[in-house]
Amino acid sequence: MRRLLALLALAPLAACGEANMAEQPSARTWDKNNFFPQGMTMRQPVAGTVPRNDPAKAAPQPATITESLLTRGRERYGIFCTPCHGASGDGRGMIVARGFPSAGQLTTERLRQASADDLYRAISQGHRAMYGMGQMIPSADRWAIVAYVRALQRSQDADVAALPPEDRAKLEASR
Repeated sequence: MRRLLALLALAPLAACGEANMAEQPSARTWDKNNFFPQGMTMRQPVAGTVPRNDPAKAAPQPATITESLLTRGRERYGIFCTPCHGASGDGRGMIVARGFPSAGQLTTERLRQASADDLYRAISQGHRAMYGMGQMIPSADRWAIVAYVRALQRSQDADVAALPPEDRAKLEASR
């Protein structure tokens, strides 16, 4: 009885035959295909389809840093950079706290002296243990992050006496 049950359990495997699911014939984009009305494999996009922008497409560096650019940079920094670099750029984000290799501190003198192009390139292509984010972050947002990193660098170790009086008063009131 056991042999019969074992044979019945293996019977479906015999039906598989020589099927190779990994290597199936496929059509190329411009191939002729009589199955479709136009006679081509490539199909027209569905009406109302929105084209996907290429995040890797380069945008020029902004000529001026505006409040809206810094706001966008802060938002994008919070999404893409904070997990590793931390909110203050100290290199101690939550990923690092969980054992990932230490992220670079963005407020070092070496990075303060780095050009905006160098920072943009590091975000785009990666640097050392940092992954390149060029395919995830649109070019304009990478420039916004660079602008925010510059503001973050200036905010660290800032001289309180150099602040405008109204900002100094806000700082004193928050203590």
